[in-house]
Amino acid sequence: MTATETPSIAAELRGAGLRVTAARVAILDTVRAGNHLGVDAVAEGARERVGHVSLQAVYDALHAMTAAGLVRRIEPAGSPARFEGRTGDNHHHLVCRRCGAVRDVDCAVGHPPCLDPVDDSGFLVDEADVTFWGLCPACRPDAATAGRG
Repeated sequence: MTATETPSIAAELRGAGLRVTAARVAILDTVRAGNHLGVDAVAEGARERVGHVSLQAVYDALHAMTAAGLVRRIEPAGSPARFEGRTGDNHHHLVCRRCGAVRDVDCAVGHPPCLDPVDDSGFLVDEADVTFWGLCPACRPDAATAGRG
């Protein structure tokens, strides 16, 4: 974490009504630097930045930051929750069925919710959560033979 990032993250935490601690700054910085990280990876990154941070503190901070809109929690089927710093734009995700890699993909239409249900049943829809599943370039069957020939 650089000196210029710390005040910005601290200001964001304060602006969201959250207490500013070294651990919370490190957690938010880790999420934004890594993207799509599980809780264990966030904890490891935070510890590298500030030393000891309990796993419970990481869970608590991620919950508070998600509720405040500073991070987004995604839960691809069959995978533990992951956290990302890209919020508020209703983007979607590509998930590799083999290795679990997650990548962002922008909305096809551009404006949230970027998809309209056939029947909204009276709901005021403001977000669409789409997950595209497949194999990433490294896991595709043709990846092993692509360099040969």
